[in-house]
Amino acid sequence: MLRSHTCGELRLSHQNQTVTLCGWVQKTRNLGGMTFIDLRDRYGITQLAFNLDWNEELCQKARNAGREFVLKVTGVVIERESKNTVNPTGEIEIKVESLSILNAAATPPFTIEDETDGGDELRMKYRYLDLRRTIVRKNLELRHRLAIETRNYLDQLQFLEVETPVLIKSTPEGARDFVVPSRMNQGQFYALPQSPQTFKQLLMVSGFDRYYQIVKCFRDEDLRADRQPEFTQIDCEMSFVEQEDILQTFEGLTRHLFKTVKGIEIPELPRITYAEAMEFYGNDKPDTRFEMKLVNLKSVIGGKNFKVFDDAELVVAICAKGAAEYTRKQLDELTEWVKRPQIGATGLVYARVNADGTIKSSVDKFYSEEDLKKWTALCNAQAGDLILVLAGQEEKTRKAMSELRLEMGNRLGLRDKNKFSCLWVVDFPLLEWNEGDPNLPESLRGRWVAKHHPFTSPKPEDIELLKTNPGAVRANAYDIVINGVEVGGGSIRIFNKDLQALMFETLGFTKEEAQHQFGFLMNAFEYGAPPHGGIAFGFDRLCSLFGGAESIRDFIAFPKNNSGKDVMIDAPSTISKEQLDELYISLKN
Repeated sequence: MLRSHTCGELRLSHQNQTVTLCGWVQKTRNLGGMTFIDLRDRYGITQLAFNLDWNEELCQKARNAGREFVLKVTGVVIERESKNTVNPTGEIEIKVESLSILNAAATPPFTIEDETDGGDELRMKYRYLDLRRTIVRKNLELRHRLAIETRNYLDQLQFLEVETPVLIKSTPEGARDFVVPSRMNQGQFYALPQSPQTFKQLLMVSGFDRYYQIVKCFRDEDLRADRQPEFTQIDCEMSFVEQEDILQTFEGLTRHLFKTVKGIEIPELPRITYAEAMEFYGNDKPDTRFEMKLVNLKSVIGGKNFKVFDDAELVVAICAKGAAEYTRKQLDELTEWVKRPQIGATGLVYARVNADGTIKSSVDKFYSEEDLKKWTALCNAQAGDLILVLAGQEEKTRKAMSELRLEMGNRLGLRDKNKFSCLWVVDFPLLEWNEGDPNLPESLRGRWVAKHHPFTSPKPEDIELLKTNPGAVRANAYDIVINGVEVGGGSIRIFNKDLQALMFETLGFTKEEAQHQFGFLMNAFEYGAPPHGGIAFGFDRLCSLFGGAESIRDFIAFPKNNSGKDVMIDAPSTISKEQLDELYISLKN
């Protein structure tokens, strides 16, 4: 080894020892007769001391070492006169006796410090430099720790890690596939897996009753802060289980990760149904760090000649505790916020509950104070609270109020990233009607599509509804939600061939299409498939939650940007005509 110690481990207990360190120059300070270098490696920073009186040539050599030069130094550990209480190595420094410049470095395009001057695109272009920053390195260390603890927990429960194929068959369900042309099979294509779903079910048929994999998955879909074209899942499956077994096992994993990685004891996870989540929070991944539930006012607002409310399918309110002091300017700004295209509301009605108990609203022309007291009773509003009301078409209005609730949570400081609220959402609809989602292939528009995937089992008592009322069928499915983020989801699977065939029929597959795309799975069910179910956690999302960040990119070593490009290696990129010819691909001009 070129070094005897790292730059993060030396303490006063090492005083008078001769040590050798290697690392990068973080900073150089020339103070007349003295020169100091902060030497950095993955483990920390150690101060190097040079003195003209000790060795003039060595001191001058140190002054010539610029930022990010790679050094090897040997010297004696001594106590610092001016100690740094923030840095773990801040009580000591190295009295350098020899210095070797292992490699010079060009001036970096941004400062390699926690508070850098580099923008996102610049840092992504030079990601190998960005990874030198302590704050980024700690994110990847957190990711590593979560992976280790996941494996430890699942290994103790006899789960077996099995790798599944990366080059698979394309299926039209779900998001768009990334496809890979086959040179050896002209005109044919592989797909990169959106998940190992069918393979893990086949492993259950094979008798591997407890499977997991920390696995790369790929989806060709529009990108957001919590999405990447390639992402990582903790993918799991179990045989001879019911829904309760899955919930208990992976609630255990969640609590284990919080305890071992964050040092936090998470209480037993509450459960709410999909219907309850939509009614009280307006979405199926509620942030329950704060209350502010949605309240339906339809029963107390009619007959007052206020056309906006009278014509609305839904009139829904939230109570913002302590926000009655909002100024007219703040309320006007909030009204403009809900009218943005991303939110889609047509306007905002409000009612203040003043400190003296009186109630003033923006619709006093139509509603008396006695009328408004009915609002406050339903909303459980007290003196000092602000009631915010939206009205309109039910689905659109509920979604808009869900966004307003989260925005008010932000504005009132109720969404603390260091506070964690976890829950299960259960009893999802099995199917949803798709009128024309542009993110789905043409073949999936104007028909029933699977809410999760086509292998999800319906609730046993709802199976008959598949033939008469598909929209009423509940799925044997569940999501785990943390702080308003869907971290994981899964289901009990269909393991009966006849039920799977009925599911395909409901989804609009012909027998030939179902056999062509999923015949291998249905054929496997002929040979004794056990009852089974599973779950997949979004590992990148889990890392960002534990790290207190909104973007998953901060926890991926080499992420793509919002356009799905790797600006560091310039991918995707064009390929040569020779390569295209080998793959029998011709590009349109």
